[in-house]
Amino acid sequence: MRHKGIITTLVCVLVVLSGIAAAAGIFSDGGPGTYPHETIRGGTVEIYGKGVYRHMPAEVAIQGIAQDWVTLLVGIPLLVLGLGWAWKGSLKGRLVLAGTLGYFLVTYLFYLMMAMYNALFLVYVVLLGASFFALALVLLSFDLDRLELGFGRKPPVGLAGGFLIVNSVNIGLLWLSVVVPPLLDGSLYPKDLGHSTTLVVQGLDLALLLPLSFLAGALLLARNRLGFLLGPVYLVFLCILMGALTAKVAAIGLGGGNIIPAVFLIPGTLLVGVAACVRLFGSLEG
Repeated sequence: MRHKGIITTLVCVLVVLSGIAAAAGIFSDGGPGTYPHETIRGGTVEIYGKGVYRHMPAEVAIQGIAQDWVTLLVGIPLLVLGLGWAWKGSLKGRLVLAGTLGYFLVTYLFYLMMAMYNALFLVYVVLLGASFFALALVLLSFDLDRLELGFGRKPPVGLAGGFLIVNSVNIGLLWLSVVVPPLLDGSLYPKDLGHSTTLVVQGLDLALLLPLSFLAGALLLARNRLGFLLGPVYLVFLCILMGALTAKVAAIGLGGGNIIPAVFLIPGTLLVGVAACVRLFGSLEG
């Protein structure tokens, strides 16, 4: 793997700072507790009122804490494992490292754009920058010809490629069902907007992440060289992200919120993603 020193340094920065950020999100609890707040659009939202997420809506804050647990218990160990594996020259290790870096990139992009300003702002800035440059260097280190050969003559791309395409279409339709009806009936603002100024997750998903998932799946099904890079990397990223979403659903349920049908759909998607990932990686030598 080229640029080992720089990548290792960036990963170490990610491990330390994401550990600090996640621990702060989980364990900080100073503040008055929940209280109602009138939004700019005249609605009422319950503010969390504790810790670094004290100014965020309570429902969003508990989801952030759930994701912090996943980052701490899954993301960071995978980052370390992937780096160690990649240092040994493993293609699988580099793909795991790249996918995990993708998770950190998207996570702290959302934290930087969605979280109410707090004491961790500069930490989020560094985490976003470190994950972006580490991911770029890891992706640029691949020899696509060698990677394609590593998957053998008949790699099992059907499940992985199909999953990436179907997932992108399903989530895209879900987000459009949130955005389009208010535009058509003249109410303009989706009810899920709440305390936020705009729909950050839906916007970035529709503009970047879902098209990338569709493209990765299509290239993988076509057995294109680039697909053998984008497909596995996106699968790893998506599995970790679905793990975080599963934790968020559990947190909402424990808080008394309605989690039907998400409690079935998201863990189900996670299981299919893991199965696709295991099947595809199982065909890769090295």
